Amino acid sequence: MTMPVPRVAPLRADCVADSAGGLTFDVTARGASGVAHLVLRRRDSHEEVSLPLAPVAGGRLRAALPSTVALPEGRWDAYACVADREPQRLAPGVTDLRSLAARTPSGARGHVAVRIPYATRQGNLTVRSWLRAPHAEAGELRLQGAELTVLGRVYGTALARDAYAELRDRYAPDPARRTEVAVDHADFGFSVAYARLAPGIWDLWLRPGGAAGPQVRVARLLDDIADKKPVLTYPRTRVRTPYGPVEAGPYYTRDNDLSVSVTAMAP
Repeated sequence: MTMPVPRVAPLRADCVADSAGGLTFDVTARGASGVAHLVLRRRDSHEEVSLPLAPVAGGRLRAALPSTVALPEGRWDAYACVADREPQRLAPGVTDLRSLAARTPSGARGHVAVRIPYATRQGNLTVRSWLRAPHAEAGELRLQGAELTVLGRVYGTALARDAYAELRDRYAPDPARRTEVAVDHADFGFSVAYARLAPGIWDLWLRPGGAAGPQVRVARLLDDIADKKPVLTYPRTRVRTPYGPVEAGPYYTRDNDLSVSVTAMAP
């Protein structure tokens, strides 16, 4: 008679984010002894970051990921390695990300670093990391008729008087559509007229220093939502264009970048 193999309860990690962009992980590992580490492995690469797990009250092990530790952009799967055992995938416990919603980075380092822990579809703990230098943060989106207005703030660089925005067709080599930008210190605003756009996906970029300056993807990163696409949804508008009738509207990509989708409609 074959005996069933007992299931090993998953190790769980509670996560707390601080206002500087760092993360603390508390792993439930009662009875664990020996050297322990929390390991973050970047998906689709061989990169990993190892953080020591130290005992704290309540039979827990704690690891800290300060904002000063570089974590390149991507998805980092979390594991616990206790003593000489094989690394074990971590499951998410209680997550406190309240400080992220109110976070306003200075941008003094020339970049913005964002780390958001989340639960995968398989119930595992992963950290989504962004590292943008400089960064154009999308704030309020105003939808008025056949036009979208984007308000935001730039970090890690200055806005010049000749700053402008670009709409780039993701799949076609057509020239980018340029649109004027209103500048108020670090805040910017620009409008997108749907009637100017052919059917396709149009990615939004900011040129804060004009033609000679950096090219900055407009994105929304500074909150506690790891995947904006299914959460922040916007109505679409039917518009008549030189390319025929279309339906258009903004959306956030898998990387939380801001784009406009334009779909051809039957006449």
